[in-house]
Amino acid sequence: MNTIVTDSPLSEGDTRALAMLAGMMIPASEAHNVPAADDDLILSDILGTARQHAELLEAGLAGLEARAQEAGGTFTELDADQRQSLAQQTQASDPAFYRVLVSITVQCYYRDVRVMESLGMEARPPFPKGFEVPEGDWSLLDPVRDRGRIWREA
Repeated sequence: MNTIVTDSPLSEGDTRALAMLAGMMIPASEAHNVPAADDDLILSDILGTARQHAELLEAGLAGLEARAQEAGGTFTELDADQRQSLAQQTQASDPAFYRVLVSITVQCYYRDVRVMESLGMEARPPFPKGFEVPEGDWSLLDPVRDRGRIWREA
């Protein structure tokens, strides 16, 4: 991993657990030639983005770790089936943690150059060149226009 340990608010154990969760969410695909979300570059981006949600992630990972201890070890020591089961169980009890984790993981994964190129996109920011967006069906807004004004002047 290329992240400097002091750059991350998460402990080493939390970082390993976070990497495992990210890899479980988005595994590597040889068919599409893309890495898993626990790839060093992507994980480094995830950890950087996670700084702004450090307290929520630490609390969620602590809860996950407590459940793992009840199952007989740390989250990273459990076998793949146990980790999957534990993640599904804790998802119901801590939806905020998983919402943030999924959001961060997906954002960081899909802005990786290798992933963008596998999707046939130019690996560049949208500004200043922009991307071509197909024209939409503006008639979908007709019911809204026909409804008339629903606000009052302030």
